[in-house]
Amino acid sequence: MEYINLDKTKGYKALLDAKKSNVKELLTPERVKTHDIQLGGGLRYNWAAMPLSDETVSLLQALADEVDVISKYKELLSGAVMNTGEKRLVLHHLTRGNVLGKKIVADGEDKDEFYKGELERIKAFSEAVRNGKITGSTGKAFTTVCQIGIGGSDLGPRALYLALKGWADGNSVKQLKGEFISNVDPDDAAAVIERLDFETTLFILVSKSGTTQETLTNRDLVLETLKKSPIKGFDPSKHMVAVTSKTSPLASDSSMLEVFFMDDYIGGRYSSTSGVGGVVLSLAYGFDTFKALLDGAHEEDVLATEKDITKNGALMDALAGFYLRNIAGYPATAILPYSQALSRFPAHLQQLDMESNGKHVNRNGEKISYPTGPVIFGEPGTNGQHSFYQLLHQGTDIIPLQFIGFKKCQYGKDIITAGSYSQTKLNANLSAQIAAFARGKDDENPNKEFDGNRPSSLIYGDELTPKALGALLAHYENKVMFQGFIWNLNSFDQEGVQLGKVLAKKVLAGCEGDELLKAYADLLI
Repeated sequence: MEYINLDKTKGYKALLDAKKSNVKELLTPERVKTHDIQLGGGLRYNWAAMPLSDETVSLLQALADEVDVISKYKELLSGAVMNTGEKRLVLHHLTRGNVLGKKIVADGEDKDEFYKGELERIKAFSEAVRNGKITGSTGKAFTTVCQIGIGGSDLGPRALYLALKGWADGNSVKQLKGEFISNVDPDDAAAVIERLDFETTLFILVSKSGTTQETLTNRDLVLETLKKSPIKGFDPSKHMVAVTSKTSPLASDSSMLEVFFMDDYIGGRYSSTSGVGGVVLSLAYGFDTFKALLDGAHEEDVLATEKDITKNGALMDALAGFYLRNIAGYPATAILPYSQALSRFPAHLQQLDMESNGKHVNRNGEKISYPTGPVIFGEPGTNGQHSFYQLLHQGTDIIPLQFIGFKKCQYGKDIITAGSYSQTKLNANLSAQIAAFARGKDDENPNKEFDGNRPSSLIYGDELTPKALGALLAHYENKVMFQGFIWNLNSFDQEGVQLGKVLAKKVLAGCEGDELLKAYADLLI
């Protein structure tokens, strides 16, 4: 398979030379109806408010074909070494189903069977906890699960847990309350610990390497607190499980009630469909809920194999984002879910996108000359409308927007006020914002003038269910992967996070003669 830099492709030059369109001149009611692609989980992707003419779409298709994006995706699905920096396979898709049906063997192990086996173990354990066969050390049933992890061990699972809370309540699903400790700031752990009943809490320690400094520090803080508990018969070892790799120190830790495994072929930010997300979600909402999420993700993974970009939502989204970044020159993208359930989803996407494609060298470690991943930020609507939308509407920079919306609310608790339901008001705001950003408004008063031509896309569906959530998660994972192929990046390592970690250890060791480090350390330590 040939991997070439974007600036060496005919397609990139053709797009740079082509006539540029804007949203104002393209957007029509008919376009809204036709520029719409089916995703997994009952979702759809609408790109009508993107500055992409028919000619531009043809050029984007030609670029996707020239770069051979779908063949690279299938190469990844077949078990090729796609993480060139760490010389690893990339197998997060396999955690939710084998897309191509090909047997993948690594380290002498059938990886499909490995992940299926871990799923069965998660199912058995979570059901035993939820039905009371496995209890805490004093015999009381577990009512709370608390995940200890950071980065991909926290952001994705936390976002998914929060996204499903309203659905679970609205459908009377039996639940264990979820809590999360991530930051090494002791106030984070202290605030969570303060509201826990130790007798009924099961902790989930998540670290693939088993050596993550923040996670182990928080584990020790939790264990120290548990050991000081005056509760008669209380045994901390009956209250903690781990999710880690088979080679980590945690794999053989006798103080764990149970250990679930992942491997080096699952990157942290892509790990929500592995045991990293599977254990906490199966305990909190039941294994069937987690399985439905996996089914939605797998459905989207299968759809992502389509070569025609007008039928492949993740690929169209990736190419539209590439166009906005590299041809239009926009440096950021706002993720705007009009769903309170997705309150932490933009934070997860920040890591997914910026850690994957925030790179300045290609797959071979050579410097590249063109822009890569955008800055990602976001907040749920309508809260964001009363916060940063002023800049989005009238600021000097154009920032592309990705809206997410659903026709139904999750809890089913809504009333009519002033002639409409709250959910109707929410979606009225979403519809209005897309039109306002695209069309703008002329006014004699410059302060009230809106330039418009702000591009946006919309992912929408009937309701945020587990299956829809899985498809939404996979859509973004595949979008980021496709953009990495276009930019010729390794989207699966994260060397950019390492330097700060190394220097932090140096500070803790006394700065080792580094006077600049010492100067800053003296201000704080």
